[in-house]
Amino acid sequence: MDKFIVSARKYRPQTFDTVVGQAHITTTLKNAIKQNQLAHAFLFCGPRGVGKTTCARILAKTINCEHPTPDGEACNECNSCVSFNQGTSLNIHELDAASNNSVDDIRTLVDQVRFAPQAGRYKVYIIDEVHMLSSSAFNAFLKTLEEPPPYAIFILATTEKHKILPTILSRCQIFDFKRITTNDTVEHLEAICEKEGVNAEKAALQTIAQKSEGCMRDALSIMDKIVSFTNGELNYTNTLEHLNILDEDYYFKLLDHMLQQDLSSAMLLYDDINRKGFEGDLVLNGFAAFIRNLLVSKDEKVVALLDTVESFKQKYLETAKNTPASFLISALNILNESEINYRAARNKRLHVELTLIKLCYLQQAMELAAGDAGLVKKKIADKAVAVPFRNIQPVLARSATLKETVPATTPAPQASRLIIEEPAPRPVAPVPPVQKEPASSRKISSLEKLRQQFKDTHVEQVDQPLTQETLQEAWDAFIVLLKENKNSAAQSFDLAQLKVLDDNSFYVYTANAIEYRFIESCKTQTSEFLQQRLSNTQLQFYITKRENVEVTGNNDPKPLTAVQQYQKMIEKYPLVKELKEKLKMELDR
Repeated sequence: MDKFIVSARKYRPQTFDTVVGQAHITTTLKNAIKQNQLAHAFLFCGPRGVGKTTCARILAKTINCEHPTPDGEACNECNSCVSFNQGTSLNIHELDAASNNSVDDIRTLVDQVRFAPQAGRYKVYIIDEVHMLSSSAFNAFLKTLEEPPPYAIFILATTEKHKILPTILSRCQIFDFKRITTNDTVEHLEAICEKEGVNAEKAALQTIAQKSEGCMRDALSIMDKIVSFTNGELNYTNTLEHLNILDEDYYFKLLDHMLQQDLSSAMLLYDDINRKGFEGDLVLNGFAAFIRNLLVSKDEKVVALLDTVESFKQKYLETAKNTPASFLISALNILNESEINYRAARNKRLHVELTLIKLCYLQQAMELAAGDAGLVKKKIADKAVAVPFRNIQPVLARSATLKETVPATTPAPQASRLIIEEPAPRPVAPVPPVQKEPASSRKISSLEKLRQQFKDTHVEQVDQPLTQETLQEAWDAFIVLLKENKNSAAQSFDLAQLKVLDDNSFYVYTANAIEYRFIESCKTQTSEFLQQRLSNTQLQFYITKRENVEVTGNNDPKPLTAVQQYQKMIEKYPLVKELKEKLKMELDR
C-alpha cells in the first residue's frame, strides 16, 4: 500500500509555469535568470498558501540547473535538479525562523555562508517566517545580508512584512504575492481532480475556492477532506454539508418572506435552519454576504464582483431587479449592526429573531417614511387653521388720529393689509366711535399709572442717621441673638469696639485675627439685622484689627502701609531683614 501524500505536497509546482495565480512574480524571476541579473537577496511576502516558499524553491533549483531551458525554466533532468527533487541537494538550506529565531541561530547560518558550494553555482538560503526573528538576530544578519559572497543568495519569506525592520527591507528585492482568484483556484482543482479520477461538480469546486479565500493550500486540504468523506464523489450538496455552509436557496426564501412581510414564514424558516445546527452568527454573516451580492448585481458595471457559484448568478440578477436598492442598503446596515452586537447578546436566538422582525417590517417602515415627492419627515403636522380675529374699531380710530398728527408735507404711507380667513365670524356689538381729544387731555400711559399707584401705596422711607448710642443698643441686641442661638462668635462681638464714622457707616475694632474672622463670617447677617433695627438701608461697617491700625490725632483709624508693617516686623523679628537682603526682595510700595 502506497503512502498517502496530501495534494498540497503531491502537486506542489516544480517549475515557474505551474505556479498558479502569480504570473507577475514568475515572469520577473525568469527574465532575471535569463538576463543573469539576479539580486543577492529576495523578500517574498503575501498571504498564506499563495506560493511564496514554492517560488523560493523553484528559484533555488533553477539558478543551479546545469541545462536550463530557453524560457528560464529548470530541466528537471540534470544531477542538480534530481538531487533537489529528492531533497538531497547541498546547495539549498532552509531555516524556519519561527523556531530558530535567536541570534545564535543566525550566527550559525552566517558561519556556513563562508564556505563555497562544492557543486553548482550558488548556495541558496531560504528563511521562512522571517518576521519571527528577534531584533538582535536581525542586527546580526544585517552585514551579511548587505554584502554576501558572490555565490550566496538569500530568499526571505513572510506573511507580515510590516514586522520586518526597515534596514532589512532596504537590502532586499521585494515581491508581493497576491491572493489567488476563485477562477484560477477552480481551474487548478479541476486539473487535479481529472488526474486523480475524482468526479467533481464545478459548483462544489467554486464553493471550495470561496471558502479558501485565495489560499491554494487551504483549497487543496478542503478538497482532500471532502473527497475522503464522500468516497471520491465531490458534489455541491456534500460540500455544503461538510463545510457547514448554508445553502443560498434559504437566503432567497428569506428575502421573499421579507419582501412580502410574512413574518411567520420567516420565523419558521429560521427555526428550520436552527434545527440543522447552524449558529445565529453564521446565518447573519451569510445573509449579509447574500444582500451584498444582490446589491452588486444591480449594476452591470460591478457584476464581476459577484462572489457566488455559476448556477446562482442568473438568479441573483433576476432577484436584484425586483428588489429596491434602498431596501438592500437598509437591510445590510441592520445585519451589520446585529452581527457586531451578537457576541454581547445573552439570548442568541432572540437576538437573531429580533433582526428578522426588523427586516420583515423594513419595507413597511420605508413606505410610511416615503411621501409622493420622496422621503419626508415621518410626523406630518396638521393643516394650519386660521385664527379668528375681530376687527377692533378703536385701533382704526387711533390710526386715523395718528394720520392727522403727521405733517402735511410728509406723504402718508399705505398701510399693509393682512387678509386672514376666519371660519365664521361672530357678530360683534357696535363700538361707539372714540371722541377725538386734545393732546393735553390724553390719558397717561400704563407705565405712568404703575408709577402713580406705587407712589400712592408706598411711602418713601427715609434712612435714620447713625449715632453711637443707637448703634451700641442694636449691636448688643444682635449679641443677645447670637447667644440665644449658641453661636461661638458672640464672645468676639462682645469684645469688639464700635466707632461711628458718618451717618451711614462705622468701624468695628478687633483685638486679634481670631475675633476678626468670627465677625467677618457673620458680616452679612449682622448687616441685615442692623439695617432693619436702625431703619437705615445704606448702613455698612468696616472690620479692622487694632494691631494693623495707626490712630491719628483725631482718633481716626489709618491703615499701615507696607513699609510701616515691615519696620514693625523687623523690630520684633530682626532675622526677617537678613532674609530679605539674602533673597534680594523688594517691598510693594
